[in-house]
Parts: sequence; C-alpha cells; structure tokens
Amino acid sequence: MKTYKLAVIKGDGIGPEIVDETLKVLDKTGERFGFGFEYLPCKMGGEAIDATGVPLPQETIDVCKSADSVLLGAVGGEKWDTLPGHLRPEAGLLGIRGALGLYANLRPARIFAPLKNASPIKSEIIGEGLDILVVRELTGGIYFGERGRREVNGAAAAYDTEQYTVPEIERIARVGFEMAQKRGKKLTSVDKANVLESSRLWRETVIALAAEYPDVQLNHMYVDNCAMQLVRNPRQFDVIVTSNIFGDILSDEASMISGSIGMLASASLARGSFGLYEPIHGSAPDIAGKGVANPLATILSAAMLLQYSLGEPKAAAAIERAVNEVLATLRTPDIFEPGCQKAGTIEVGDAVCARL
Repeated sequence: MKTYKLAVIKGDGIGPEIVDETLKVLDKTGERFGFGFEYLPCKMGGEAIDATGVPLPQETIDVCKSADSVLLGAVGGEKWDTLPGHLRPEAGLLGIRGALGLYANLRPARIFAPLKNASPIKSEIIGEGLDILVVRELTGGIYFGERGRREVNGAAAAYDTEQYTVPEIERIARVGFEMAQKRGKKLTSVDKANVLESSRLWRETVIALAAEYPDVQLNHMYVDNCAMQLVRNPRQFDVIVTSNIFGDILSDEASMISGSIGMLASASLARGSFGLYEPIHGSAPDIAGKGVANPLATILSAAMLLQYSLGEPKAAAAIERAVNEVLATLRTPDIFEPGCQKAGTIEVGDAVCARL
C-alpha cells in the first residue's frame, strides 16, 4: 500500500480541533481507496512562539520539505498581538511561503447546493450554482517589494513597491491557463493596466503566453471592474488569475459570495506537485475548545491536497460528495438554518467519515 508523508501544522485556536477531524477523514479516505498516511507533526505560529520563541522554526521548514505535502490548521490570536511584526504568528505564514517556494494560491469560491440560501447574493444572480477559482500570485508584488519610510517636503512618508518580472508573471499565468484547461476553458486576467506600469507588463506577458493555450478563452479586466462584476454577475467567471495584492482582495470577495467563511478551502502550490493546504478562516480563539468550530473548510482543503499534490482525484471527489451530503442534514452553528440538525465539530467529522 502506498503511504504519503504529510507534514501537519495544527496551529492555534481552533486549528487542532479542525485538523483532527480532517485527519480522520483522510484516514477513512485512504482506507477506501487503498493508500495510507505518515503524519509528521510540526509547529508554526503562536504555538511555535510559545515553544521556541519564533513563529517559524527551522525544524518546521525541514519537516515540511521532507514531506509530500503540508496540511495547516490556523495561526494567530490575541495572546500574541502585542509582539513585534516579525515575531507575530502571521509572520510564519509569509515565511513558510518563501521557504517552500509556494508561489501560486488557489482559492475556490463554490456554493454547495444545500448552502445556496446562505449566500448574500440574490438567487436569480447565482442561478443553479457558482464555482469560481481565483489563482493568486503569492510571493511577489507589493507584499514582497522594497518598502520603507522617509521624509518628503518635511513630512513623514512611507512607500511600498509593486514590481513583477516576466518570469514571475509567466509562472503564475501558466497555472491560470492550466487550471482553466481542466475546468471551463475560460481565463480572466485581472490587472490595472490603465494606470500601473507593472500591470501593463502583466497584461503584455499574459497575452504573449496565451498563444501556447489556444483552447483557453482569455479576457482581461481591470481590478475595480472585476470587484463589481463578482457581485453583479459572478457566473461570468471560471478562473481568475491576478497579482498578489489584487488576488488577496478579490479572493476574499469571491469567497464570501459562497455564504460562509467556514466552508472555504485553499491551496498554495510550489513547482511540481508540492503544496500547503489550509482553510482561509482564522484561528477563532473565541470558540476554541468549545467543540463548535466548522471543520469542513479544512476537510475540503484536504480534498484539494489529494487532487493537486497526491494525484488522487477520485478520493478528492469522494470527500466533496460526502461534504455535500452532510450539509443536507447536519450543520455547525455558523451555517445552521431551520430544518437541519445542529452539530459540533466532531459530529460533522464523523458524519463525513460515515458517508465515505
């Protein structure tokens, strides 16, 4: 039987609870499809600060590099909010992206049929459903550019630099094109080419690369228009590819169309098949330990892990089907509505396992 090595970072707040349920689901999935897991526990974020004094110990980086992929719960919490920026839990997230070469963030915005009423968008706009994938460049742009403080005309000033090279743009655009080929063969590249020179280079590079993907319909959209269209007519989108800062904003907007942050998975990919998988929600320390956290975003992140990193698409699809079936009758408090049974974290994990 094939065994996959999986680095596991449970993290802070509700992280351990939702990861524990996800590991149960992974074990049940492997049991059904004929593979197993070797879990390699490691620390990042607040728990790492408490144990080692830093948010991302070198040991964690080494363990992750030795694994086939990484599963992450959540990091952060008020306990560490007063620490300097480079020592806060969130610094571990930026650090691990760089250390593992995670340059492409995939964030699906999907409405499961039982949760259609939870979306803030009118049903006539959503139609029968919604399934958008945002591909965000993760290791370049303004978040990683030159920055600093200076004095301008006697006043304090600050600056952050947006810069992209052609290879960086080509690398993320290829991910966008390849994802579109596997889905609806439509790619929307989002920039601000009417104002920003970096966006002009972005658009030129994407257009040049499009010749290699003649089966994909490419269109371009300014970021402000894209933000509006996501609310006005989200069904026009299939795959969106964009820069770090634009992707940060648009993926949050797109994900909230689905109705609950507790349902939203994500993948951060390196070259090849390696990736880090995590829910997009935070550590929710206010409900930690109460047994009410929604584990489904983490479970769906594990489905992405099976699909994109481990090459087990049938197993990934089985998890997604099981989640959809569970949602028809069982809900954690964040997505509860009359007619369903209210359930806790462990009950939902058990229910997904039962349907597998």
